[in-house]
Parts: sequence; C-alpha cells; structure tokens
Amino acid sequence: MAGTTRQQKFAKLILKEISDIFQRDKRGILGNAFITVADVRVSPDLSVAKIFISMMLEKNKQGVLDKLNTHKSEIRKALGDRIRNQARIIPELIFILDEVEEHAARIESLIKSLNIPPATE
Repeated sequence: MAGTTRQQKFAKLILKEISDIFQRDKRGILGNAFITVADVRVSPDLSVAKIFISMMLEKNKQGVLDKLNTHKSEIRKALGDRIRNQARIIPELIFILDEVEEHAARIESLIKSLNIPPATE
C-alpha cells in the first residue's frame, strides 16, 4: 500500500466499511456471490478510491463486477452514511477485479505439474 499516511488511513477506513457493507448487504446487490475486498487505493486528494475485489469461488466474475458498478451510487451512499463524521469527501468508487489469487493458483499448479527428477548424490 503506497501513499502518504493520510491516504493509508483513509484507505483502511474505506476497506473496513466497504467490507462491512458487503457483508451485511441488506439490498441484495450481490445475491449469493461471496466477494472479498482485497485492497483499497486512494488518490492523493482522497476523491477517488480504487477498490480491488477478489472472487475466488465465483464463476461469473464479470457479472458480479457489473452488478457492483450498476449499484455504485447505492454503495457510495451507504459508505457516506458510515464515514460522514470522519471524512469531508466521500470518494468516487472504482471497482477493479483483483486477480492475484488466481495468478498464484495458476503458478502453483504449473510448478506442481513440473516433472523434476530427484537429485542424485
């Protein structure tokens, strides 16, 4: 997580609150999708928050991402209701699919599939 201490604190606050919003999901935005907020990066002026979403078990990842983008204003309003006493600006939310776990799993399977003979002395 790069940036100033102020950016990092604000990003942690947004990560915590967005995670809680998704966990409680009273509006049924996500349906049965299980998603994780992997990371949040905030612009230097705190007006834009890039939220990296991980969906390990989800088959239709792009569909869930489209749902999030469709309901972005509702999510931003819920975030604003939670952090209005701690922040002057409620940032614009940009949802990005985080594929770090998928890449790690693919690399791990490639390594396991290697046929390396045992070393002889």
